[in-house]
Amino acid sequence: MRKYPLSSGIPCIRHKCNLCCIETEMSLTSSDINRILRLGYRLENFAVKVEGEWRLRNIDGKCVFLGDKGCRIYPYRPLGCRLYPLVYDESSGTVRFDEICPYADEFERTDEDVHKLINLLSHLSMERDMKR
Repeated sequence: MRKYPLSSGIPCIRHKCNLCCIETEMSLTSSDINRILRLGYRLENFAVKVEGEWRLRNIDGKCVFLGDKGCRIYPYRPLGCRLYPLVYDESSGTVRFDEICPYADEFERTDEDVHKLINLLSHLSMERDMKR
């Protein structure tokens, strides 16, 4: 079976899957926020502050950007969305594919992806600490 880069989203698009967009808790970096603001969206329309960090807003249990044909900002989506289904498991301290993703086995996991995820988590933590 051919494996696809995480950022390609090919398995998601091919299977018309958006499970990760349901009840999302996706954290947003300041870069994510600025990129989306440049598209013309207002912060309060796409983000909500939870426990000191910005996250994607849900409307009716779905990501605010999820439309009938998928993500309305797909090329500009947050870095966490680009790296998904790769997640950090706090209980084991490991990076793994999220078990809720039914197509995770179609994605290729590279050392670079793991490095990007660790950097993203570090960056989010640093941003959270700076705001305290």
